[in-house]
Amino acid sequence: MRLNRITALFCNSLLVSAAVFAAVPAASAEPYDGLWNVTIVTKTGSCEPTSRYPLTVTEGRITAPGADVSGKVGHEGAVKVSIGAAYANGHLSGNTGSGKWNGASGGVPCSGRWEASRQ
Repeated sequence: MRLNRITALFCNSLLVSAAVFAAVPAASAEPYDGLWNVTIVTKTGSCEPTSRYPLTVTEGRITAPGADVSGKVGHEGAVKVSIGAAYANGHLSGNTGSGKWNGASGGVPCSGRWEASRQ
């Protein structure tokens, strides 16, 4: 009789655990997902001195409305992205980030740094 109670208790615990895990959504969102404001500063070349862009990170992929953007943010915050003919890399941590970029304007090389903050 005691074995039946232990078996019933174990089965009930298993069912309750399964129900709890089924009710909790999967943690598929990456830690850096969200809207980011990025400021790009030119240090060398004839590109715009300063530009600001909103970028969105969804499941680690970087996108921007109306822009040719291709890039990713790794789970640990490493950033690699291309925007048109410009390339950037750097690191995000918490709600901020920074890095370097290089590209060209009218065939003239440009480079600089970027800074980002999450909305």
